Amino acid sequence: MKDLGPAHHFLGIEISQTQSGLHLSQSHYAHTILERADMVDCKPMSTPLEAKTTDSPNTPLMEDVSFFRGLVGSLQYLTLTRPDLSFSVNYVSQFMHAPTIAHLKMVRRILRYVKGTINNGLHFTSTTKLHLSAFSDADWVGCLTTRRSTTGYCVFLGHNLISWCAKKQHTISRSSTEADYHAMANTAAELT
Repeated sequence: MKDLGPAHHFLGIEISQTQSGLHLSQSHYAHTILERADMVDCKPMSTPLEAKTTDSPNTPLMEDVSFFRGLVGSLQYLTLTRPDLSFSVNYVSQFMHAPTIAHLKMVRRILRYVKGTINNGLHFTSTTKLHLSAFSDADWVGCLTTRRSTTGYCVFLGHNLISWCAKKQHTISRSSTEADYHAMANTAAELT
């Protein structure tokens, strides 16, 4: 067995050692996605999606869906170190079966956000207490098509983010309290 020294790359994840711990990022991979989408010189955006996204039924379907699916699949892998992309990538993933031009515009907006935040990633500090904490939230009837709420949670071990999720709830909630209850139940299950 041979010691290769400190890790620098692992499965496309760049590992940088700082004085306080480790920084994990996928900036090279994100740059590759921007190259594939021909958006290397695009103007950056400050948010990955608009605040209120609506699905217009009059938008024509894309002719070549493989390009859309490839970009969304690449963005899904990027969420390994980018929890800020989880909700928006989850949202556009719902349209993989029949994407429209409007859905491609959403993906391009996400890519413009990635361009502006290409060096973002996860930072793990070595000087932290082993205290487990979690935060959860839900939006009531966030999807106007299915009337389902969206659950979001993040789990921290000390100051280090170790787990996160943003997904539609399995059932339709009758109130915002019920949607929040489902979000807390999912978070408790993750903690357990």
